[in-house]
Amino acid sequence: VERKMASVETAAEHERILREIESTDTNCIGPTLRSVYDGQEHGLFMEKLDARIRNHDREIEKMCNHHFQGFVDSITELLKVRGEAQKLKSQVIDTNRRLQDDGKDLTSSMEELQQCRVQQRNIATTIDKLTHCLPVLEMYSRLQEQMRAKRYYPALRTLEQLEQTCLPRAGQYRFCSIMAENIPKLRIQIRDTAMTQLRDFLESIRKHSDKIGETAIKQAQLQRSLDSSVSTQPRVLMGRRGRKEAAAAMAAALGAGTDSGGQGGSPLSEQDSGILDVEDEEEDDDVRKLHPSIHPSIRFDLYFNYYRKQRRKQARLVLQPHSNMHETLEGYRRYFNQIVGFFVVEDHVLHTTQGLVNRAYVEELWELALSKIIAALRTHSSYCDNPDLVLDLKNLIVLFADTLQGYGFPVSQLFDMLLEMREQYGEILLKRWNITFRQVLDQDNYSPIPVSTEQEFKHYTSQFPLQDPELEKLPFPKKLPFSEFVPKVYCQLKEFIYACLKYSEDLHLSSTEVDDMIRKSTNLLLTRTLSHCLQYAIKKKNVGLAELVQVIINTTHLEQSCHFLEEFISNITNVPPDTANATKLYGTSTFKDARHAAEAEIYTSLNAKIDQFLQLADYDWMAAVQGGGTLDTSDYLIDLIAFLKSTFSVFTNLPGKVAQTACMSACKHISTSLMQLLLDPEVRQISMGALHQIHTDVKECESFARAGPVAGFQGDTLLLAFSDLRQVGLFQEVDPSLRWERLVLGSWEKRSRTSRRRDRTGRLRCVLLENTGCWAVCVCVCVCARAVFRLFFFLRKKRLAGKCVRA
Repeated sequence: VERKMASVETAAEHERILREIESTDTNCIGPTLRSVYDGQEHGLFMEKLDARIRNHDREIEKMCNHHFQGFVDSITELLKVRGEAQKLKSQVIDTNRRLQDDGKDLTSSMEELQQCRVQQRNIATTIDKLTHCLPVLEMYSRLQEQMRAKRYYPALRTLEQLEQTCLPRAGQYRFCSIMAENIPKLRIQIRDTAMTQLRDFLESIRKHSDKIGETAIKQAQLQRSLDSSVSTQPRVLMGRRGRKEAAAAMAAALGAGTDSGGQGGSPLSEQDSGILDVEDEEEDDDVRKLHPSIHPSIRFDLYFNYYRKQRRKQARLVLQPHSNMHETLEGYRRYFNQIVGFFVVEDHVLHTTQGLVNRAYVEELWELALSKIIAALRTHSSYCDNPDLVLDLKNLIVLFADTLQGYGFPVSQLFDMLLEMREQYGEILLKRWNITFRQVLDQDNYSPIPVSTEQEFKHYTSQFPLQDPELEKLPFPKKLPFSEFVPKVYCQLKEFIYACLKYSEDLHLSSTEVDDMIRKSTNLLLTRTLSHCLQYAIKKKNVGLAELVQVIINTTHLEQSCHFLEEFISNITNVPPDTANATKLYGTSTFKDARHAAEAEIYTSLNAKIDQFLQLADYDWMAAVQGGGTLDTSDYLIDLIAFLKSTFSVFTNLPGKVAQTACMSACKHISTSLMQLLLDPEVRQISMGALHQIHTDVKECESFARAGPVAGFQGDTLLLAFSDLRQVGLFQEVDPSLRWERLVLGSWEKRSRTSRRRDRTGRLRCVLLENTGCWAVCVCVCVCARAVFRLFFFLRKKRLAGKCVRA
C-alpha cells in the first residue's frame, strides 16, 4: 500500500512538473528541471515526458491534416500574385526615379531654408543674450558714474540690483566674472567711505542741533499761538505734517551750516539732505533711508552700535550745562535748543528708519536726559534772584516741554519741577516786594492826601477802593484820610497777584488750583513781608506820634479793603470767593496786628515823651511856704499839658478806644512819675512849700483830665489816675495837729474797699508825717493799722469776721 501511495505521489509530482514546463517561460525552466534530477525517479519522469511528447505530436499531426488543403490553396494564390507584384515593383521604381529627379530643386531649397532658420535662431539667441548683457553693462556704467559722483546710496542700490538680478540673468561671461570680482571691492570702498560720512553726519547734527532745536521751538511756539487763537482745546501731538516741518527745519539748519562752512565745512551733500526727507507712509521705510552706508550686505549692528554709542556721548555733552547758564536767559535758551535739536533728530530717525533706533532706546535716553535736565535746572535756578528772569525761564521751560511733548516725549516731570520752582519764585517775589514796601514806607510823608480836583479824586479812588459817601459829598479841596502809602500798597498787592498769576499760566492747572496758589502766596506776602515792613516802619527811631497815628489810619483802611482783594482774585481766577475749601486772605489779621503794634508804640512813645518833659522837673523839696497869693504851675507841666492837648487833637481820626487808652495811659504815667518823685529814696525831707507846689501841679493835671482831652470818658474816670496824688492835698489842708490822724485813719474806711490802696500810699503818708515831728508815732500807728486791717480782711474772707469783732 505504501509503495502504491508513493508511486501515486510521484506520478502526481511528475504531472505537475510537466504542466509547469508547458506553461513556464523557457528561461525559467532550469529550477524545474533541477527538481527532477534531484529526485530518484528521473527515469520514470523521462517516460512520462516521452509519452507527453508523443501525445502532442499526434495532436499536431491531426491539426496539420485538418488545415493542409487550405495551405495548398494559399500557396496557389501566392503564385498567381507574384507576377502582379513584379509589375508593381517596376512601376514604383520608375515613380521613385521621377520623384527623385523632381525633388532635387526642393531639397536645395529646403537646405537653404534650414540654413536661414539656423541663422535666425542664432540671431534671436544673440539678441536675447544682448538683452541680458546690455542692462548689466549699462548698470555697471551707471555704478561707475555714481561712484565718481560720490552718490553712494544710489550706487549701493545699483550694486545690489546688479549682483542679485542682472548678473545671474546675463550668464557666464568673462566681463560678468570681472564685474562679480569687483563688487566686493566696491562694497568695501563704499563701506569705508560711508563710515567716514556717518562720522561727518554725526558731527554735523551735533554742530547744528542748536539751530534745529531753535527752529523746532519756534514752530511749536507758532503752533501754540495758532491753537490759542483758533480754539481753546489742548493741542494734539504733531502728526506727519509736523514731522515733515521738523525735517524741513533740520534740512534748513544743516544746509545753512554747510553753506556757511564752504568747502572746508561739514560734508553735507545731497545724500545727507536726503536723510532728512520724510517719505509718505506707503513708501519704503527701509533703514537705508537714514544713511547711504546702511546696506543689506553690510553688517547693521556695526553701524547701529556706532551710531548709538556716539549719540550717547553727544547726549552727555548736550546735557552738560555751562557754569554761567543761570546768569542770562540766553544761556538757558541755548541749553534747551541743543536738547530739543538732539531729540528732534532722534525722533526723526525713529520714525523714518527701521532698526537704527527703537522706541525703547529713545525712551531710555529721554529718561536719562530728563533726570539730568531737572537736576541742572534745579541747581541753576536756585542761583537766580530776579523774578523776571525766573518767569522768563518758566515760560521757556513750558515752551521746551510743549515742543518735546509734540514729539511724543513725556514731560510731566518738567511741570512738576515748575510747581516746585513756584515756591522759589514766590520767595523771590517776596524779597522784591519787601524792598518795594520799604521804599513806599520810606517815601511816604504820613499825611492825609490833599485832593483839589475831581480828576485827582478819581485817580486815587481808582487805585484804592475808598467807600466813604460823606467824603464824596464834601466840596473840593478836601483830604483823603489815608496817606500815599495806602493806594501804593494796594496797587503793589495787585501787582503781586498779577505776578503770581503770570507764573501759573500754561502750567495745566485748574482754576481752583491757580486760585489757591495765588491766595497762599498773597497770604505769605501779607503775613510775612508786609507785616515785617509795617513793624519796621513802626519801630523806627525817628517815627513820631503823628506818623504812628497815620499808620493806624492807613492799616484800618487797608484792613477794610481786604474783601476787595478777595474779589479781585476771584475775578481773575474765575473762582467764586465762597467756594468750599477756598483759602481766605489773612490781611485782616495782618493789619490788625500792625495796628495794635502801632497803638502800643504810640503808648510807649507818648510815655517816653512825657518822661522827657518830667526830666525837666526841678522841685525844691525844702522850699519855704510863700505867704499870700497862689503858686504857679511848674513850667515843665505847662509844656507837657500843651503837648498832650496838641497830640490828643490829632487823635480825632483814631478809633475812640485807642485815643481813650492813650489818654488814660498818659495820665497814669504822669501820676506814677510824680509819685516816684515823691518816693525817691534820695528825698529825705519835704517841706510844706514843696508840698504846696506838688499840690498845685496835681490840681493842674486834674484840671486837664476834667477838661476831657479825649471824648468818650464817663464822669470823672480820667481823674482816678491822679487819686493817689490827692494825698498831698489832704495833707496840706488838714490842721497840723490832726494831720497824722487824718492821714492814717481819715479815709481808710472809705478807701479800704477799693484796690487802689498800695504800699506807696503808706510810704507817701510816712514821708509827709516826717515833717510834722510825729514820725515815730505815725510809724507805729501805720504798722498797727495795717496789721489790723489785714487780719480783718483775712477773717472776713473766711466768714469769721463777726466772731472776731465781738472777741
